[in-house]
Amino acid sequence: MRFINSNFEPKYDFARSISRLVQPIIITMPIFVILNYFVTGGTGFLIFTLICLLFATFLPFTAVWMWIKNRDLDLDITDKDERTFPLLFGVLSYLIGTVILFTAGAPAAVTVLMFCYFSNALLTIFITFFWKISLHSMGIAGPTAAMIYVFGSSGLLFLFPLFMVMWSRLYLNKHTLAQVVVGAISGFVFTWLQFKIFLV
Repeated sequence: MRFINSNFEPKYDFARSISRLVQPIIITMPIFVILNYFVTGGTGFLIFTLICLLFATFLPFTAVWMWIKNRDLDLDITDKDERTFPLLFGVLSYLIGTVILFTAGAPAAVTVLMFCYFSNALLTIFITFFWKISLHSMGIAGPTAAMIYVFGSSGLLFLFPLFMVMWSRLYLNKHTLAQVVVGAISGFVFTWLQFKIFLV
């Protein structure tokens, strides 16, 4: 299922803005800032937040940007075969971040979320070999699950950007309905299960 649109419609510009602004790498910033602020109780907030932003945002973003520039790719990296290197770099960065957070004694929820980024990215690599799953949906559904798990009903607010980005990816014809829905479900469920397992 694909939506028909025109590059000259205001709705198209709106969808494109959402797709570019609400990206998995960018969403890590408010997610980790909010999570660290509330679960650290003020102690260690700055250092743990900086660690999270370095390994979950800055390093992966730099790798993706350099890959796009060097390979002359579009911002969405439409060719799924070109996504392997950025994902592999992300896997390594998230893993190092997890180890550092654990060693530094970061709150369990923060460390588990960083680990979820690692494991979800690893899962995405294997799926991408065979199918173009929506990285946007999967990468935003994961932290959405984490926010709901940690904050309860207040975390449901994060469903709004998830649904908006799912709509935008469909409207821009970047993915089929199946790719968007499966991405969201797998990201949400896989993250939720890991929080259930590790936060006992």
